[in-house]
Amino acid sequence: MPASPSSSAQAAREAVAARLRELMLDAGIDGKRLSARCGWNPAKTSRVLTAKAAPSESDIRLWCAACNANDQAADLIATSRAVESMYQEWRRLQRNGMRKFQEQVYALNEKASRQRVYVSNVVPGFFQTPAYATALMRSITRFQGTPDDVAEAVTARIARSRFLYEGGHRFAVVIEEGVLRHRFGTPEEMAGQLRHLLTVMPLASVSLGVIPSGAERTVWPLEAFYLFDDEHVVVETLTAEINVHQPRELADYARAFAELSKMAVYGDDARTLIRAAIGALR
Repeated sequence: MPASPSSSAQAAREAVAARLRELMLDAGIDGKRLSARCGWNPAKTSRVLTAKAAPSESDIRLWCAACNANDQAADLIATSRAVESMYQEWRRLQRNGMRKFQEQVYALNEKASRQRVYVSNVVPGFFQTPAYATALMRSITRFQGTPDDVAEAVTARIARSRFLYEGGHRFAVVIEEGVLRHRFGTPEEMAGQLRHLLTVMPLASVSLGVIPSGAERTVWPLEAFYLFDDEHVVVETLTAEINVHQPRELADYARAFAELSKMAVYGDDARTLIRAAIGALR
């Protein structure tokens, strides 16, 4: 099963640090001498080597020059960029509001022909109604303290629903039963969201399964993840989005999704759970 995605990002940072250490050793210099050549405090070198601080692109160029390895700079910079894109804090991604980020997610949805999605917390964005999305995004904006552009962000998020109906996209979605019970908005708005799930279930592009709360677990509840084709996984934590591209980890998430799918119920059984959640709102 997948390890902590934040630990995967840290492991990638440590790999970059290890390459920088190898350059230093190949050059026959220690951290103190490298620091002197780069013109910075030795404490900075120590933080980079222990992966406590990520080097900037200019830091990498200076490091490579100090080690007479200028030919390694471009590759290390590209690797560092990829590592830093793995783990991105929501406050940074949404520092100017949520609309721009929603447009980026739209591009991911447009590109992927097959999506496998597992959620344990909220209804996936492409299934959301405007009222549900508004209530959810207002709570996120309030929690994060980021600029309020919820109205524009909701429009951008709801636009993703078009891919349910066009472009040959396929959506295999597994949700925990708790998602049906976590209320966002008024009871009427939440009921509208649940009725919308009943509406999209018959679509040829959609497979929607619900894991009953009493189901025997073969995989523990996980943080929400979105598997785009077999190329990219996005994992959502409280504080950050983690992007996973490593083949071994992609295989782990695909395996987890397959196991979670086996625990879910579909068709009339799933509709029964959704209707029960609607009834509970009354």
